[in-house]
Amino acid sequence: MERHIYLDFNATTPLRDEVREVMADALAVYGNASSMHRSGREARAQVEEARRAVAALIGAQRAEEVIFTSGGSESNNTVFETMRDITTRKGNDNRNDNRTEIITTAVEHPCVLNSAKYFKELGYKVTFLPVDETGKIKMDNYRAALNDKTLLVSVMMANNEIGTIEDIAEIARLAKSAGALMHTDAVQAVGKIPVDVEALGVDYLTMSCHKIYGPKGIGALYKREGAPLSPLIHGGHQEDGLRAGTYNNLGIIGFGEAARLAKRDLAEYGRTMRELRDRLRDGLLAAVPNIKVNGHPVDMLPNTLNVSFPGAEGESILLSLDLEGIEASTGSACASGSLDPSHVLMAIGVWPELAHGSIRFSLGHGVTQDDIDYVLEKTPPIIARLRAMSTVRAPLCRDATCTICKE
Repeated sequence: MERHIYLDFNATTPLRDEVREVMADALAVYGNASSMHRSGREARAQVEEARRAVAALIGAQRAEEVIFTSGGSESNNTVFETMRDITTRKGNDNRNDNRTEIITTAVEHPCVLNSAKYFKELGYKVTFLPVDETGKIKMDNYRAALNDKTLLVSVMMANNEIGTIEDIAEIARLAKSAGALMHTDAVQAVGKIPVDVEALGVDYLTMSCHKIYGPKGIGALYKREGAPLSPLIHGGHQEDGLRAGTYNNLGIIGFGEAARLAKRDLAEYGRTMRELRDRLRDGLLAAVPNIKVNGHPVDMLPNTLNVSFPGAEGESILLSLDLEGIEASTGSACASGSLDPSHVLMAIGVWPELAHGSIRFSLGHGVTQDDIDYVLEKTPPIIARLRAMSTVRAPLCRDATCTICKE
């Protein structure tokens, strides 16, 4: 039988069997969750049960602080549009009226990065914080950027390409001490590492169901009680008037079950993924000369490994792996199709030639040691063959005296 090993779980995840079963049963939940009759009440009860499960996954004290959306991009855009509403309203006494500046980072997901760029085009002052070679934001730059005009700080909790985890609790503490609102895109973190909104101290947190083995088209935004929020979609009264549109019963119920399973299995998931990732990392380092592992050595998602292969082009590596039944990626799925090198790798100091030869392996439920060993069997000869065909020699660094890069 043809081998098939999926190692692109940061792009999306398959439905877990338990989620699929719950969603199959939920196909019978046809009532409109906003209706007052029995069918509507039954639907609403299941929606609220799912909301409680999602709230529990992130440690929210009140289930009402979780607002269902269509996914991470909508949740992130809702936060940014709220900031525009705050700064354009006239004649109110909102405490944030005199604040107009936004701070984010150079390594955000495209939906945050492009929202911030759009705000900059509108005339807002937007600071894109630099990161160090591991992907951590440079805290001195952050402290210098904070001031009494800062309205919003938006920093992702875990990077989707290199897996680096930011110190959101400290970043949020500094933001709050400056009187700013704090948002974190936690799409890649939720379900992989412990996430507690109370411990983090954030005002807003973004989630997406298809990253935790649930259906696509459903996500959520955590909004701390008292934090301002303006609806991105205007219409009916759903979600307490903050997100109009008929409830997606099927997606929400699937989200609830996926969240319940993620919370239950979090510790075991972290242990298993870390072991498999380290096995893959150590095996590649031992079998393939002159490669570079990107990201933080410790503060890292347990399932993510980003590796640069000098002298081999990323798409050629992917196609060669795919022919062997191995599916990985060159970075963010949302940036797929772009000829530009990864903005994340560029931000951590990897220059274009090397960035174009970088592969992201992201692991998940169902991946076994045998799968990892198969990848370790097939990858080294692929890299050797592509390097032999290439006329490009991309060293690991720009240091002319480096002996490693001359190997």
